[in-house]
Amino acid sequence: MLELTRRPRTDGMVVFTAVVPAPQADAVARAIEQAAEPTVSRREAFPESTPGTVLRGARGLREMTQAALAARIGAHKTHISEMERGLRPIGKAMAKRLAEVLDFPWKAFL
Repeated sequence: MLELTRRPRTDGMVVFTAVVPAPQADAVARAIEQAAEPTVSRREAFPESTPGTVLRGARGLREMTQAALAARIGAHKTHISEMERGLRPIGKAMAKRLAEVLDFPWKAFL
């Protein structure tokens, strides 16, 4: 069989073909249409969201005080307060320690 030849698209779009069972064709088409709809980034949807507010929210979900969280991760309680207020950055290692204790994705704290 001859291979189709065509000029590649330069508009950032991709063409693909899928073979699906006939009864599910409409559902697949709807899923593709929904996936193509523009999405809103987390920063656009929640402009006030910062690593500190995420930390405060995760700590609140676990009903944990700043002192209790600090004791569990081996940090000083003022460090937790400073991270929540945005005065102290949350590094990758600290994010992983917080995530383990708070049972939360560590990347949410960065």
